[in-house]
Amino acid sequence: MGQEELTGVLRKLARSDPILASPTRLAIMLLLAIRRKMYFSELQKALGLTPGNLGSHLRKLEEAGYVRTRKVLTRIRPLTLVVLLEEGEVALYRHLGLLREALRGLRSERGA
Repeated sequence: MGQEELTGVLRKLARSDPILASPTRLAIMLLLAIRRKMYFSELQKALGLTPGNLGSHLRKLEEAGYVRTRKVLTRIRPLTLVVLLEEGEVALYRHLGLLREALRGLRSERGA
């Protein structure tokens, strides 16, 4: 990959999905890509986030149409279930593709 092509890839990455540019939201999406759906408390524990912080990130993902949250009644108490939507999965893999392309270009520029 030449310098101009790498610059183009990096430019695309810089203009890519601002929702997934957040490391925390990217981590949430990666976990959901593996598990498909998780309870709020599972995500919170896995990522070490406060309820307010996780809730804020989930709202942004939900507003983007990437996840859906809903209350689920259990025997003990109601829980919030977070589900990865198809649009979110498509956006995640598109973003990961750009990252992969940028890393490949950087490696070729460094001769590794």
